[in-house]
Formats: sequence, structure tokens, C-alpha cells
Amino acid sequence: MKAITQNTYGGTDVLSEVELDLPAPGPSEVLVRVHAAGMNPTDWKHRQFAGLLGRLPLVLGWDVSGVVEAVGFGVTIHQVGDEVFGMLPYPHGVGSFAEYVVAPARALVRKPSTVDHVQAGAIPLAALTAWQALVDAADVQPGQRVLIHAAAGGVGHLAVQIAKTLGAYVIGTASSPKHALLRELGADELIDYRSEDFTAIAPVDVVLDAVGGDTAIRSLAALKPGGRLVTIALSSMPVELTEQAAAHGVGLHPLLVEADQAGMLAIAELVTTGQLRAVIEATFPLSQAAKGHELGDTGRVTGKVVLTVPE
Repeated sequence: MKAITQNTYGGTDVLSEVELDLPAPGPSEVLVRVHAAGMNPTDWKHRQFAGLLGRLPLVLGWDVSGVVEAVGFGVTIHQVGDEVFGMLPYPHGVGSFAEYVVAPARALVRKPSTVDHVQAGAIPLAALTAWQALVDAADVQPGQRVLIHAAAGGVGHLAVQIAKTLGAYVIGTASSPKHALLRELGADELIDYRSEDFTAIAPVDVVLDAVGGDTAIRSLAALKPGGRLVTIALSSMPVELTEQAAAHGVGLHPLLVEADQAGMLAIAELVTTGQLRAVIEATFPLSQAAKGHELGDTGRVTGKVVLTVPE
């Protein structure tokens, strides 16, 4: 099979297309013929640094949408020919930037028939991150005020939609050219982070921080006493954030996304009912994965970039 691999860390030039042996599913696993694989900031970061993996050679990619090609011993929930999508277990289950990938059967759920593989492949990691932040960590309730930083990003634009399904009043930070899109996705209030101070808004119940650094620290001032700050920007989380959150009387929840069948089933239902969709900025064939990385390196992606795998 063809796959995109790297033997060292660095720029996009470390990526190359190679031929690898076709993997075989073990017990409780399935082999998936990949049709589309979403790209995420964690992919560009792990291309550059050892990060959470620390192993080479490396095939990146956690998002996958495709068709079950073979099932391992004991698998009952999927059959050959099923269209499935999901997130390979983060971080060590990496490997979807390839024609085939092996995955735990219960990391995947049926792909909604209402969307194609590109749309389905864009969703899992970012949507699971948003779901686990808003539902599991923050326990967002109807009527609560939720502030989402980087609201037009991969996680952010899906978090806006998920927060709306939870009945929240959603405030997003993004550059002004992206405000119209975010209003379409359901944002109630928008702040241009380049010219406006988000701490000047009325206090909020929950902040979802995908930026880190000074933004995470300043977010404490935007929260009500007893509010919750969920940060997914763990590599740039200030060391003093824990102490300052306690001093402000707010809960701090650093979050690393996990494979989650229940979360994926909930996300699949939102996709099926039209309440959740990924904005696709660009698609590239597998052989041009480096171009997707180049776009990701700009830090200006609106929504998602997706690799497609031609048959």
C-alpha cells in the first residue's frame, strides 16, 4: 500500500510517499480502506517534533473515513463493506495517511449516509475534542454563555455548532473576515481578537481555549466565579495557569482528546440530522500531503484540510 511517511523531523520536505506492506487486523481490530483522512494541527506539530510519539519512521494521521476491508477475531460491530469513520486512538494509534489502516473496531462508527467521505473524514478528531471539552469537561447547560477562542479553526468551528446544540449562547473570537461564516454556523456574538478585548464582554460560564499562552491567562478574567476553562492548547499552557485559575475561583480542565465510541455516536447523529458539518478549506490527494502540511503551517486554516485517497 502507499503511505506518507517521514524518517526524521522537520519541514514538509521530510515527507515522502512510500510502499508499505498491507497491515492485517488483529483481535478486536478492523482493516479500513481509507477514502479520506482529515488533517489537524497535531499532524504539523508531530511532523516537526517527537511530541507525544517519539518514534520514527512515522505515518501521521488520526482521522479516517473509509470502508471496512477485513475484520479481526472477535469483531461483531462491523462487517466487510461497512462505511465507517472515526479517530484512531490518540496519540499512539496514528497512521491514517495511507491507503489502508488498522483500527480498534470500537474507535469507529458507521459513516452517516448523508455525507461523503471527505466530510466524514474531516470531522472525528476535531469534533471529539470539542465534544469532550463542552460535554464531558465543561458540562455545558442550556442558557449558559460559552466563549470559544479560534472559533473558525478546526476544533473551534465544530465547537460553535456543538455548543448551539447544547442550548448555549455562543461567543467566538476570530478575525472579522470570518465572522459571516461563524454566524452561519450559529455564533451569537463575535469578537475580532485583533482589535477588540474579549475580557470586556459580560462574564461567561465556559471558555474553550485553543490558543494558550496569554490568551489562556486573560480568559480567567472573562469567567464567572465557578466557571470552567477548558484548554486544549496543552503545549502552550502557561505554568502559572493552574495557580491563577484557583485564585480566580474557576475550574481548569486541560484536555487531550481520547478515542470515544459514545462521543462518535453522538457526533454521527448530529451529522445525520444536519446539526454539524465541517467547513473544508482544501483537499489534496494523498500523494500531495506535503501541500496540506504547508497550508497547515500557515496557521490560517479556516475549518479543515482533508487528504483524499483515490482508488
